[in-house]
Amino acid sequence: MIRRIALALTAVGPAIMASTAGVTQAIAAADGPRGPAPYCTALRAGVDAAGPGAVLVASYRPGEDEAELPPPLRQSAFTYDNALAAIALVACGDLAHARRIGDALLHALAHDRTFSDGRVRNAYRAGPVGDGPALLPGWWDAEHNRWAEDAYQDGSATGNVAWAALALLTLDGMAPEAGYRAGARRMLDWIGAHARDRRAPDGFSGGVDGFDPGQTALAWKSTEHNLDVHAVAAWLHRLDGRPEDSAVAATARGFLDAMFVSDPGLFRLGTKPDGGPRATDHVALDTQLWPLVGVANAPPAWRRAMAYAEAHMAVPGGFDFDGDRDGTWSEGTAQAALTLRALGRGPDAARLLDGLAGQVSPSGYLYATDVPRLTTGIAIGPGSKGPDFFYFRRPHLGATAWAALAATGWNPFTGRSVD
Repeated sequence: MIRRIALALTAVGPAIMASTAGVTQAIAAADGPRGPAPYCTALRAGVDAAGPGAVLVASYRPGEDEAELPPPLRQSAFTYDNALAAIALVACGDLAHARRIGDALLHALAHDRTFSDGRVRNAYRAGPVGDGPALLPGWWDAEHNRWAEDAYQDGSATGNVAWAALALLTLDGMAPEAGYRAGARRMLDWIGAHARDRRAPDGFSGGVDGFDPGQTALAWKSTEHNLDVHAVAAWLHRLDGRPEDSAVAATARGFLDAMFVSDPGLFRLGTKPDGGPRATDHVALDTQLWPLVGVANAPPAWRRAMAYAEAHMAVPGGFDFDGDRDGTWSEGTAQAALTLRALGRGPDAARLLDGLAGQVSPSGYLYATDVPRLTTGIAIGPGSKGPDFFYFRRPHLGATAWAALAATGWNPFTGRSVD
């Protein structure tokens, strides 16, 4: 989804180090399409191809029938995809490459061209970040003789800010001296200051959209975003024990409770801009899956969301984004594999990973989908005239990172193995 869309109170660092050591051994022994090694190799190569030093990695590569990407995607390194890649590289046992992305996210946090309030953008220009302001994606619009940027990419979605924080917290467990935890806290503070929406059900709204400096606040609330916020706040609370983090985690968790519909057993997408709940006739796969791995001691009833996804979103070889079953969504299929593994259904998870192995592009990245265009039923932003967010059959950094996480059994919401 556009991102756009606890655990014991002990130090996380030793747990992450122990878990990563085990993952490294598993990678060394990996054999066949279910193993993480091919995905880890592709992620590492993506970082190296982006340039030297601290880098952000382009999210997409041209599809089979494309000489180059459309201009709005040509230079775009989406924050969500890069956060996932950093986490997945830690799961792969490759701290050095993970830190190159994490350091770039820290640079972007500290060197925004307009704001200094703790936000990160939905996307940045791919490549080395350098020393100056973090560059945003854009392209020359020859028809209108001007530099163009994308309103969504310039914005800051709550979920994307939270994912950047999750990446920094993951790195903090391995390199606590590097300021990653402080960066994650700044990001969570931005969410609290700019996205808190006390309209019932209390929670966190979508963030901001549009161009500098007059961005538009998004009034809807997303189940997925609130799960992300819960995970960051719970992680920081178990590290630092601050009551304000516990309160943020509880608020976001309360929103999740409000969005769960016990009959038929699913999570709504969230709320509409007017505060009313989204209808249950259109839901997304990741919204059903993430609460099952992102919330410690989740209610047993929530497991029905996995059954709902299997009944309404499964397609041959994997899962669709939503219920129209018009193709396989690689990213979501990897998410389902990780969730099934966490639920003790290893053979089912392995079958999904077998299917994903057939979607590996020549670059080593997974194709985003197995069809030319996959619908989501979701609009990109407030200026959209209708559902205009699609996945195309292009090699995708984020899907590849999720496959690595599923193959290693690494939970990105906790920094621990799901096994």
